[in-house]
Amino acid sequence: MSTPNIIFILCDDIGYGDLGCYGQEAIPTPRLDQLASESMRFTQCYTGSSICAPSRSVLMTGLHSGHTRVRDNFAIVGGVSDQKRLPLEPDDFTVAEMLKGAGYKTGITGKWGLGEPDTTGVPTRKGFDAWFGYLNQRNAHTYYPPHLWHNEEKVMLDGNTDGQQKDYSHDMIFDFACDFIREQKEDPFFLYLPWTLPHGAYEIPDASAWDDKPWTDDEKVYAAMITKIDTQVGQIVDLLRELDIEEDTLLFFGSDHGSARRWEAFNSCGPLRGQKGTMYEGGLRTPMIAHWPGKIPAGAVSDQVWYYADFMPTVADVVGLDALEKTDGVSILPTLLGEDQDLGDRALYWERHAGGGFKQAIRWKNWKAIRPPSELLLDEPLELYDLENDLGEEHNVADQHLDVVAQMDRFSREMRTDSVNYPIGGKGSHA
Repeated sequence: MSTPNIIFILCDDIGYGDLGCYGQEAIPTPRLDQLASESMRFTQCYTGSSICAPSRSVLMTGLHSGHTRVRDNFAIVGGVSDQKRLPLEPDDFTVAEMLKGAGYKTGITGKWGLGEPDTTGVPTRKGFDAWFGYLNQRNAHTYYPPHLWHNEEKVMLDGNTDGQQKDYSHDMIFDFACDFIREQKEDPFFLYLPWTLPHGAYEIPDASAWDDKPWTDDEKVYAAMITKIDTQVGQIVDLLRELDIEEDTLLFFGSDHGSARRWEAFNSCGPLRGQKGTMYEGGLRTPMIAHWPGKIPAGAVSDQVWYYADFMPTVADVVGLDALEKTDGVSILPTLLGEDQDLGDRALYWERHAGGGFKQAIRWKNWKAIRPPSELLLDEPLELYDLENDLGEEHNVADQHLDVVAQMDRFSREMRTDSVNYPIGGKGSHA
């Protein structure tokens, strides 16, 4: 179709209800709300997983969590180091490799989580020309780390030695993103921004704007983190306008999964049940804004059902590349352009292996099936919810719709392949 710049801002742990345009009242998000009014806002967009690494793997490969390489935060069998992190392999074709092959400059800054140092999964070996940030997810549990990575070189942060907290990683990551945009303004680029905010640890240079609130310290920092995200998304949009490339840029904003806490002071999960790590809507449904002036209708609100496996085929369609040979997704470009697109009969699939054990979820039409973890594994009965009438997943209606349950059970077995790294029933715990 064209060669627009493509930016995907992926925040870490933002809940469905954390933005004003999704009902948030305690934390103002004026720039994101304004962006939503100029964009298409989705009410039924889903992440790749309810946990960090597999959600990113789905986004990068276009394969859902029953097919993609990385299906949980660590491998049940194999993996690298004592944390058992599983890297992407050479044959895991990424959206960055696809776009680089189409002549795009490719950059990433933030938290990667799909390859440890010197493995096949580091960003510069998976299609990215420029990379700055965290490789290891556990290292990203502080905003004052001893080091970050620039391409394949370790960058020591002297301001964070001997107990000092001077080099705030997220601000360095944001500056790298802005520099990349300025440097690549003349050529088509893909910029992936997997920001660590608002994931814990709950650290930020200044949360004083919230001192008068009757909240815990963590809640005040979380609010400041949401404010920083809002401000910096606005600054990125301002930069695109300053460089006169906003109309040539397709920008997505979403989260990697649901909120890590329900944050009752903010109602972070909105009307949804569950949170990060669970297979309920609060773990999988994400706020999503898509912005492309002159192409995407401004102020549109779409109830199209889609998920992160669709990002790669959508981008291929936008750029005019041949349809992908290996993907679990479909292009939602017609939806983005304001056209009618009927995707109502397809099923969406998720699975996890840690965090209590093997579990699955399937979305089909208005139905949502969940197989909770148990020793019965694939023989554990499915829960069934009618999302059209029960968004909060409060009423399990499996006994009343045995035909739907039977179809969901077929999906749960046919839509996945076995993985040597994630055997069903293998034991592990989230890290």
